[in-house]
Amino acid sequence: MELKNKTSTDFILLGLLPWFRHTHLLIFTILLIYTIAFAGNSILILLIWLDARLHTPMYFLLNQLSLIDLAYISSTVPKMVINYFTGRKNISFFACATQLFFFLTLGLAECFLLTLMAYDRYVAVCNPLRYTILMSPRVCLQMAAAAWVGGALAALVHTIYPMHFPICGSRKINHYFCEMPAILRMSCVDISAYEMLKFVSTIVVLLVPFILIVTSYTLIFLTVLRMNSRQGRNKALATCSSHLTVVSLYFGQAIFIYMAPTSSHTPEQDQIASVFGTIVTPMLNPLIYSLRNKEVVGALRKCMGKFCN
Repeated sequence: MELKNKTSTDFILLGLLPWFRHTHLLIFTILLIYTIAFAGNSILILLIWLDARLHTPMYFLLNQLSLIDLAYISSTVPKMVINYFTGRKNISFFACATQLFFFLTLGLAECFLLTLMAYDRYVAVCNPLRYTILMSPRVCLQMAAAAWVGGALAALVHTIYPMHFPICGSRKINHYFCEMPAILRMSCVDISAYEMLKFVSTIVVLLVPFILIVTSYTLIFLTVLRMNSRQGRNKALATCSSHLTVVSLYFGQAIFIYMAPTSSHTPEQDQIASVFGTIVTPMLNPLIYSLRNKEVVGALRKCMGKFCN
């Protein structure tokens, strides 16, 4: 009765893996991951802000990545958990479009930011003498602004366009949030033109950045191989390994979801890939950057020492 009283423009979110029997365990796991992600990214942001030794371009960009990850995971998990505990699975058309916009904005901003972080590592290793000029505070602010604005503009296009496709029959979304492929599957018109637009834009905002990152690290590795100092090689590789791990995690699932045609993978596959990209990765990012980074570990010990004293 409750669903029938809702307007016809409401969508129904079926939730995360509705076929999974142990729902309580699943939600508990998601809440645990969310708590770890929220705490990890918040601590990393706080450390970078408090410790003057971390006021460098690399850590400024890392600070932006943590901000994006915090907002990214918060754009989907709280709504999913609220729906589970209240039993209300509906979401209004406007709320669905809003969630889709912020989700795409944050995802695209992270894509651009990871590319800029690769450029930062390229300059640090291949052009160290010009690093302070090429990565000045002003340039870093411009980079961060470009990532956020570019993500928002691209997301606006891919929110307005698919949300205007007519929907026939059931308005049930086999997902835990309003995600583009799930919306497209409900359309009752030919979306082949938009699929082509999506493919082309994905090449521009996803594949091109990935190629730029690969190119940057190819040049970095060639420079490292020419270094005479083994200690210098190890230091250069250590600063890049964390970023390469994060890039592999993020771009792998994004290319699978958005570059392949919607009909080529099932909703269940989309959900698993989305969980990995939007929930697991934001939890892993601060751990990857912290556990293998002596400067971050040192800043954490320093802050803990002050707090204990």
